[in-house]
Amino acid sequence: MKIGIVCYPTFGGSGVVATELGLELSKRGHEIHFITYNQPVRLELLGNNVHYHEVNVPEYPLFHYQPYELALSSKLVDMVKLHKIEILHVHYAIPHAYAAYMAKKMLIEENIYVPIVTTLHGTDITLVGSHPFYKPAVTFSINKSDAVTAVSQSLKEDTLRLFDIKNEISVVPNFIDLSKYNHGFTDCQRAMMANDDEKIITHISNLREVKRVQDVISVFYNIQKEMPAKLMLVGEGPEREKLECRCKELGITDKVIFFGKSNEIDKILCFSDLFLLPSQTESFGLAALEAMASGVPVISSNTGGIPEVNVHGISGFLSNVGNVEDMTKNALHILSDDDRLQAFKSNARKESLKYDLHNIVPQYEVIYEDTLAKCLVL
Repeated sequence: MKIGIVCYPTFGGSGVVATELGLELSKRGHEIHFITYNQPVRLELLGNNVHYHEVNVPEYPLFHYQPYELALSSKLVDMVKLHKIEILHVHYAIPHAYAAYMAKKMLIEENIYVPIVTTLHGTDITLVGSHPFYKPAVTFSINKSDAVTAVSQSLKEDTLRLFDIKNEISVVPNFIDLSKYNHGFTDCQRAMMANDDEKIITHISNLREVKRVQDVISVFYNIQKEMPAKLMLVGEGPEREKLECRCKELGITDKVIFFGKSNEIDKILCFSDLFLLPSQTESFGLAALEAMASGVPVISSNTGGIPEVNVHGISGFLSNVGNVEDMTKNALHILSDDDRLQAFKSNARKESLKYDLHNIVPQYEVIYEDTLAKCLVL
């Protein structure tokens, strides 16, 4: 198949998953065309089966905000015609599914029919899409898609609750390439981050308020009062300055390392003993899954799709949003006994196996094939 993939080309979970999906599909013999405004951050290899097409948005004095949807839909039309793309897989309802539908209607005028598969990732539904201003456009985009998937059962239920959806929604969870998590790092590299007697606690996110990163600091502060520990914070975002100030106020600046955006997440996770994810909401919890794949147990909130990934009492523990005391208690329970810690590490790795890309990507292939077959009937 010739598949066009539209996504945000950033460090966010949806862009990462979309890129990894395209790369794996290319290895399975499909021709993949990424169509977006920048080359996706995880897209390192272009070749005969992997192509990138940049969407340029011309600047006109007439527009206060440049019309990306218009530029994207026009680019999709051009790429479908030039490369004979058979199906479009768009990640996010708006603006991507919306732009894809405009492209689809333009192509129909030339007797070219290209079906749209839309994957919902969370923010397009729970934050942006539920706003009254965008709700009609989101509803329209989902209902006009030829197939719709959600990355968790929780997100599917949220979508059906918030919108008047006529389409069937299939749950296809996020995934990771587990082969990338077979680490071969040495203990001496761990010593660059922490002393031998210190436990390494990690949090990875875009440091937004919805991630409740202040709770990360609070839980770690409680942990380090009971045992030697270091906190690794990976990512950039609007809360970083506040976090740095909070660490200074608590007198733990020397115990917290801010990595910013990093391409060495696998190395950081390899040396981690515990992962914190106290988010206000998560449609899936890809960061938790990446930690589990590295054998790192997870202390998380019980919101959204996280309980579908982090199994309470097995790969880690779940707590109510904002319950710092319970998260601290669970963290200390795992960390205070080395045998118990190793058992949780082993369990976390085992739970991650079900989300290996070789188990998930074929589900998308079936959806593509079914969607194309229905279009042929039409």
